[in-house]
Amino acid sequence: MKTLLLKVNPHFPDPKKIQPAADIIRHGGLVAFPTETVYGLGADAFNGDAILRLFEAKKRPLDNPPIIHIANTNEVYPLVMQVSQKAERLMEQFWPGPLTIIFKHSSDVPKETVAGLDTIAIRIPKHKVAQTLLRQTKHPIAAPSANLSGKPSPTTVQHVLEDLNGRIDAAIDGGDTDIGVESTVIDLSVDPPILLRPGGTPYEALKAVMADLKLHPFVQTEIELPIEKALSPGMKHKHYAPKAEIIIVEGNPQAVTAKISALTKSFKQKGHRIGVLATNETQTAYQADIVKSLGSRSNLASVAQNLFRLLREVDAEGIDVIFAEGVPTEGMGLAVMNRLRKASGYHIIKAE
Repeated sequence: MKTLLLKVNPHFPDPKKIQPAADIIRHGGLVAFPTETVYGLGADAFNGDAILRLFEAKKRPLDNPPIIHIANTNEVYPLVMQVSQKAERLMEQFWPGPLTIIFKHSSDVPKETVAGLDTIAIRIPKHKVAQTLLRQTKHPIAAPSANLSGKPSPTTVQHVLEDLNGRIDAAIDGGDTDIGVESTVIDLSVDPPILLRPGGTPYEALKAVMADLKLHPFVQTEIELPIEKALSPGMKHKHYAPKAEIIIVEGNPQAVTAKISALTKSFKQKGHRIGVLATNETQTAYQADIVKSLGSRSNLASVAQNLFRLLREVDAEGIDVIFAEGVPTEGMGLAVMNRLRKASGYHIIKAE
């Protein structure tokens, strides 16, 4: 298969340039497209065969549900059994944007679209290219991240093509994504509601409008938890991981810097090529083969924006082991640490 590349202006997307992608999705094909979080791989949410093709293209486990993207709130109601007052409040305040809400789904939704679950995950993306594609397609689009399953999520079309060129019908190049990590996922099919995946909408912002919101233990865990059913992407299977081994070092910045420096020296003596994911404040302290800064500790949104791109860049240098600094778990830091811990297989060292 030859993957068609469609380049559009991310701020003023021309519907005519996006129309071929909409036609492909309507006819059962697969199209990668930018959202404000990461690039998604879209298929018609009502076409079970297309959904199975999507899983196959990504090599995605069939029990890992995709998120359904819609153009406006009116499209929620046919997909779900009920929209509660809590859901209405979240939809009004946070949509369009990087928040996914889980509902009990209606009988109209194909079982392939929800990975056999009785729930459905839905969001309205804010990105203008994604919004234009949804309006042109005139159908809800099932869209997990546009990467091979388990690898870091794509934040540029180049990342998409590294993984999926020749495996999908088309990719829309809308430039770099803004947020850099996936949407936050809240389960409203249960009471009290549970945050299943931290992401582009910070927990603190959601807690301010929903006082009874709980964090699933998975969100902050420092060990691998057994997950029977993956109600949200990112929970059950290997995610976000480069080829290199990742070791996270957590603690106060001074102790972390000293620990990573000692580990780097030790591992290099054993013949390993070492990469370090540092922060602006500590970048010059390391003597590794590759040192890259995720961003400033005072701006965790920038760290989130750079995370997946830098994991891919370090991997491209043929690194054996990546030491990554832990960051505070406030604001966007919660999503960053959730992704890093998962990517490392929970290989965490505490610096004293």
